[in-house]
Amino acid sequence: MKRTLLLAAFGSLAFLAMGTPVYAEGLEPGVWTEIIYKWALISGAGALAFAAAFGAYSQGKAAVAACEAISRNPGAAPQIRFVFLLGVVLIESLVIYVFVISLSILFVKWPA
Repeated sequence: MKRTLLLAAFGSLAFLAMGTPVYAEGLEPGVWTEIIYKWALISGAGALAFAAAFGAYSQGKAAVAACEAISRNPGAAPQIRFVFLLGVVLIESLVIYVFVISLSILFVKWPA
């Protein structure tokens, strides 16, 4: 629990630190300049990498747990397999949501 909280705190701090240079530029609000576009590219790629890494990690842990459960109780394999596949689909959908958000950050020209 302590390690998870520490990891979440450092992850949040890293994301906050990524946005700081954009605010330090002293630009007027609502202006979509080249520097903001570059930071949007970096933040979109960073969010996608973060989501893909932790999504893959979660899927691996789910696969290990499902294999261990099936090896302990082979009679419950269909139910375990269904729950495993449902969980993997939900984990993957979160990564796809981040991908769509990253694409919208990159390709939408926000109004001035």
